Amino acid sequence: MEDAYARSVGEVLDAFGVDPTKGLTDYQVSENSQIYGKNVLPQEERTPFWKLLLKQFDDLLVKILIAAAIISFVLALINGETGLAAFLEPSVIFLILAANAAVGVVTETNAEKALEELRAYQADVATVLRNGCFSILPATELVPGDIVEVGVGCKVPADMRLIEMLSNQLRVDQAILTGESYSVAKDLESTSAINVVYQDKTNILFSGTIVVAGRARAVVVGVGSNTAMGSIRDAMLQTEDEVTPLKKKLDEFGKFLAKVIAGICVLVWIVNIGHFQDPSHGGFIRGAIHYFKVAVALAVAAIPEGLPAVVTTCLALGTKRMARLHAIVRSLPSVETLGCTTVICSDKTGTLTTNMMSVSKVCVVGSVLQGPVTFEYNISGTTFAPEGLIFDDAGMQVEFPAQHPCLLHIAMCSSLCNDSILQYNPDKRNYEKIGESTEVALRVLVEKVGLPGFDSMPSALNMLTKHERASYCNRYWEHQFKKISVLEFSRDRKMMSVLCCRKQQGIMFCKGAPESIISRCTHILCNDDGSSILLSADIRNELEARFQSFAAEETLRCLALALKRMDSSQQMLSHEDESNLTFIGLVGMLDPPRRR
Repeated sequence: MEDAYARSVGEVLDAFGVDPTKGLTDYQVSENSQIYGKNVLPQEERTPFWKLLLKQFDDLLVKILIAAAIISFVLALINGETGLAAFLEPSVIFLILAANAAVGVVTETNAEKALEELRAYQADVATVLRNGCFSILPATELVPGDIVEVGVGCKVPADMRLIEMLSNQLRVDQAILTGESYSVAKDLESTSAINVVYQDKTNILFSGTIVVAGRARAVVVGVGSNTAMGSIRDAMLQTEDEVTPLKKKLDEFGKFLAKVIAGICVLVWIVNIGHFQDPSHGGFIRGAIHYFKVAVALAVAAIPEGLPAVVTTCLALGTKRMARLHAIVRSLPSVETLGCTTVICSDKTGTLTTNMMSVSKVCVVGSVLQGPVTFEYNISGTTFAPEGLIFDDAGMQVEFPAQHPCLLHIAMCSSLCNDSILQYNPDKRNYEKIGESTEVALRVLVEKVGLPGFDSMPSALNMLTKHERASYCNRYWEHQFKKISVLEFSRDRKMMSVLCCRKQQGIMFCKGAPESIISRCTHILCNDDGSSILLSADIRNELEARFQSFAAEETLRCLALALKRMDSSQQMLSHEDESNLTFIGLVGMLDPPRRR
């Protein structure tokens, strides 16, 4: 098949005879399935156990040890030795070699299992246009030419080209391919540049990536091995076993040692030719055998039989530690290559950091009675788990955060002006996100703030199961407010707004870049008494200074939150409504570094 990425949507549809209004016919599905196969990564042919085992003995030092052990055993039998004495030295050597082989086999077996985990990134189902209507089908049945609809939380089932946008924007998390923490905005425009990287192919949805915002329809252009994920798998399978620096040095040392030992043994045997007829040996032949045993004993003593064991053990420990950090190690000696590395070019997100965005600071206006005064809260907890405490400027724990007006309204806005999902996975025993990392961080903040009106609220939340606790407070606010209209995020506005109604009163919550939100605000919410006052130039300057401090000095990703009272009869939002806002607060988020 031609490069699908370089072809227009019309060419793709024409090539497969697809009518966008009808979808593929059963005949076309059958025909394309025969050509391109199932939409699944092929099962890797596993290396037989005996081949893995023999591979562990493909080393010069190991071969020398095996030869020395066999010769030692044979000579012991020829000399009439029986019992433990004949087997002691060969047995020790073979035990060391068996331990080396066991570690190597286990390591390479685990590497093959890790390759199979790439299949876990594939989607299970897809919403496909077939015979004029959309239906949910197994993702394995997709073929090039199928038209698929995707939305927030969907795992992209195949490599697809966008053909229709069903929302103002479409954003996709491509971290599994590119390592970038920011989601990528997709559009219908094709890229004309040559040798474009995945991140710049903005009209292509890649198999295994997650849609975090918006809805769209796309035509399948690649399935199974013909996807970006399939390319990663093929690249891992085709890696050649290059000789690492340590392996090269050990091989050179083994060859040198073999030559020296062989020379010394022959020299020792030749030097003692005159002693072969010594009466104590019982004849010339027995004397020759005696000194041959001496030469072999010298060879065995000269061979560092502990060296392979020590090297293998060290590499195995390194492999085990890397496996705990989810690194795939295909060959044991490849771990050593890191020791010869001088420069590492590494992506930050998910590699040096945990790829779990969390709110660490919140800035609000406390009181303006004695001049503009901003107030900071520090939030503990750096994962998606709704577990953490809130501390004030003095470092004292805030017992009931929801009783503070600004924190309460921040929780409302963070819960309602949000398209993400936070859930608990009992199989993995951790909390997982669906959607933008920044939005999930706001969901977690809502859970940490809690709910108002209950003196026992903090302890009451701890009584819930982890599944209930994941979104208990978020669900509370979603039940309290009815969502009426949404203005989705756009690159020109850099903000998102949602119109809600509660008790016959309309209210609009806004979330976005601090510079966009603050410029649209005319009032500000005070944390001391919940009053709303005019946003003066001094307060505006101090808020902008706090924003610069969060972003530049503390390297936090910042969002600003605001609200506006609306007419209860209003049913739709327009861009003109995003003015005369009341500033609630500024939140700073971080992606914490991994533990060393």
